[in-house]
Amino acid sequence: MTSNSELQARRLAATPRGVGVMCDFYAQRAENASLWDVEGREYIDFAAGIAVVNTGHRHPRVVAAIEAQLKQFTHTAYQVVPYESTVALAERINAAVPIGGPVKTAFFTTGAEALENAVKIARAHTGRAGVIAFGGGFHGRTLMTLAMTGKIAPYKLGFGPFPADVFHVPFPSALDGVSAADSLGALARLFKADVDPKRVAAIVIEPVQGEGGINIAPTELLKGLREICDTYGIVLIADEVQSGFARTGKLFAMQHHGVEPDLITMAKSLAGGMPLSAVAGRAEIMDAPAPGGLGGTYAANPLAVAAAHAVMDAIEDERLCERSAMLGARLAERLLGLKETNKGIAEVRAKGSMVAVELRDGATGAPDAEAVKRVQAKALSQGLLLLSCGMYGNVIRFLYPLTIPDALFDKALRIIEEALSA
Repeated sequence: MTSNSELQARRLAATPRGVGVMCDFYAQRAENASLWDVEGREYIDFAAGIAVVNTGHRHPRVVAAIEAQLKQFTHTAYQVVPYESTVALAERINAAVPIGGPVKTAFFTTGAEALENAVKIARAHTGRAGVIAFGGGFHGRTLMTLAMTGKIAPYKLGFGPFPADVFHVPFPSALDGVSAADSLGALARLFKADVDPKRVAAIVIEPVQGEGGINIAPTELLKGLREICDTYGIVLIADEVQSGFARTGKLFAMQHHGVEPDLITMAKSLAGGMPLSAVAGRAEIMDAPAPGGLGGTYAANPLAVAAAHAVMDAIEDERLCERSAMLGARLAERLLGLKETNKGIAEVRAKGSMVAVELRDGATGAPDAEAVKRVQAKALSQGLLLLSCGMYGNVIRFLYPLTIPDALFDKALRIIEEALSA
């Protein structure tokens, strides 16, 4: 049997340090919300591949859909020989996104590709170059998406210069005294000091920042952005790569606010672990690029498309939006109870099953990344996998599969309580 230590030594010798790896153990198999490493140890997975397997590892419907497609064909390049399953998936997404009027969808492979192409579409539609994003946001690791990402370390270090005409404004944070009005005010000042709004193609925002710390955009901010975009002809892009597909208690997080974006990007749990992303949006905007301006060799891979149909079926039939809201409420309630006795818990944030706890020094209020590491280590020793996030690495996010069995969820809650109480 190959050991974790042997694989660790091989990884360090064979792969570059730039690909940061959190765990020093190696996956052998997974089922629903459980992982087993090569030495047979079981872990409760509260990472879900960074919110990728909302429907759980190896959901039976996803497995069956991939197996069925595997018997037909694995690749033709959709741009060369198309296939009906992709057309049907576009139709399903067009009907599901919170955008009124005619909608069209284009498929890609990764979340970064979706964001890159959303910017391309917005620029083609408007004839403008400027892009406005938010501090703390994460949009990918390509050069354009890094320019939009509002966090330097570790993502941007040593990789500049980045594409020009990308600007940032603060994201609201009650804990830091930044309101929605402050963010909108900063945007107004940006228009006065740095960029003419008539040169701006798009404003890009995560309705819930993932890597940024599960920071939830207030409805006031999103409504304000919609008004600004309408006033100046700017394309409003909602980055739902992490918040989409039932994670927040609705299929898309924008549905909580009654605000329609012009474009929505999606990836991660769209295909239950298979590489697939998409941009959906108003037809007149989506049609701006000329034929050949969008696409990719592996875009709309047939295996991934088959998996995405199965994911959407599972979310609907198993009422995973409702389950997401229920599980998130249970976890948030437990965390809020701990906050009463743990002075290091500065804030609990939750939107459905996008849940986080921010840790700060109880005496100084300074971000406490070391406390997060201690909690992660304590939980991992009890077999629970947790992720950190936030501008300062002082936030723990909880991204369990929405299909997690109740008994396993209860066990995880007990471990979390013990780890945060230690």
